[in-house]
Amino acid sequence: MTSLPTVAEYMADVTTDKVIAAELLNDRHDPAKVAFTCIDANLNAVDLTYGELRERSEKVASALSKLGVKPGDHVATLMSKSADMLATLLGIWRLGAVEVPLFTAFAWPAIELRLTASAAKVVVVDADQRTKIQDTAATVVISGSASEYDDAAQVPEDLSLEALVAQEEPGFPAFAGTKDTPLVLIFTSGTTGHPKGVPVPIFALAAFRQYIEASLDVRDEDVFWNAADPGWALGLYYGVLGAMVSGKRNLFLRAGFDAKTCFAVMEKFKVTNFLSAPTMYRSLRAAGIPEGSNFSLRRASSAGEPLTPEVSVWSKEHLGSEVLDQYGQTELGMFIVNAWADELARDARPLSMGHALPGFKCEVLENESDVIAAPNQPGRVAVNVPESPLAWFHGYKDAPERTAQRFSADGKWYYTGDAGRRDEDGYFYFQSRDDDIILMAGYRIGPFDVESALATHPAVQESAVVGEPDEIRGEVVVAYVVLSNGHEGSDALTDELKKHVKSEYSAHAYPRRVVYVESLPKTPSGKIQRFVLREQAK
Repeated sequence: MTSLPTVAEYMADVTTDKVIAAELLNDRHDPAKVAFTCIDANLNAVDLTYGELRERSEKVASALSKLGVKPGDHVATLMSKSADMLATLLGIWRLGAVEVPLFTAFAWPAIELRLTASAAKVVVVDADQRTKIQDTAATVVISGSASEYDDAAQVPEDLSLEALVAQEEPGFPAFAGTKDTPLVLIFTSGTTGHPKGVPVPIFALAAFRQYIEASLDVRDEDVFWNAADPGWALGLYYGVLGAMVSGKRNLFLRAGFDAKTCFAVMEKFKVTNFLSAPTMYRSLRAAGIPEGSNFSLRRASSAGEPLTPEVSVWSKEHLGSEVLDQYGQTELGMFIVNAWADELARDARPLSMGHALPGFKCEVLENESDVIAAPNQPGRVAVNVPESPLAWFHGYKDAPERTAQRFSADGKWYYTGDAGRRDEDGYFYFQSRDDDIILMAGYRIGPFDVESALATHPAVQESAVVGEPDEIRGEVVVAYVVLSNGHEGSDALTDELKKHVKSEYSAHAYPRRVVYVESLPKTPSGKIQRFVLREQAK
């Protein structure tokens, strides 16, 4: 059995005087080794080697530099999983620039917020996403041919990624930074305000690599498939950055999720190590195993929302592996886990998210103080920062007040914002968010974003958005709406409001149910009491 690296060994690569992200992620690996297998909707596949990715990304870096992008500048990507996306991401990091991920289900207001907050110089957009981009100061670069898409915009000022790259030669020198050099600016979901920008430094690669190797137990011989979207933390941190820094191949499927496709990918490509949100497992369970299927699964893991025990039991019987639950956040990645690697593995307990990974010291604090709670006493999940050498989050971009809310005054504790407990054997259990985030299908949806979109509809006087339990998705968005004078609730208006949120915010976060009410529960100071509505929605 090969021993896992120590925390110090994971950190060694990212704490030298000069740290080259492109070297850690790509250039140190065997150029003939497959980095990604890119799969289209028809399950046709093309392998992309580290050598090919290096050459393509060097050309992208050169092209971006000629557009005026410098180290430290922000470049946004509105792209689906493809070889172009991978070359673009690595090109950004090779240049020393900072990637701003944009989820492809976002509508223009959500995109605009992120472009404006990051001051992105360039946005690289798939051709079929171009119509979403409106007035922006960023230079727009198109990936793919607009002629392939009936609804793609034809804008004379747009630049073609293919044409730009064709003019370049490989050999662009990789930027050398430090452990604090940012790679990514990713935005969290908003609760009572706009989404917060989380700078992800090169140092975070140490924690990402540890999770891939120690928690997921991805080995060189594995066929690894992280099914999460790189527009969000789980997909970007562990489908791209973590996979690359550890030199492990990942499947990159460019297709929307459905159970039939998922089963087909697992079987055709002989997936042995699978990571996804519990929603996907529940959807597979609901669909039923296709007759005659033959799977090769060795490890199955879930993250993004709590895992219920029956899913793991079903997966063990039908897919070949139980599912182990993992816990993390945009701000820290995964850090409390049920680990698969032999050196860290312990018997999983129903509903438990496991133990802290090495390099993280976690506790449950009392609700009203920073005193460690007694075993099985409900409290607040927190990270002891001085005793957590792999903790990499130090604050939100341009948001000192919101950063201060996350840390104790003495800097000792990082508050996760989640309520939980810890049993007498050290197993952690998730109980609830202590804010208003909705966990749906692995996505973290802030009610503020949905409420802001609803507020722009003339029929809506005010609204409050909460999560409602759902058997497949974990939670779904429910909107409680107070109508403006002259408007009445109806099925037609409900459909209109759903479409409105899709167009004004995001196609993934629209309310599955709209409840029309005379008034919303509020505190004496006028704040909406969403917890009252959550109780009604149960």
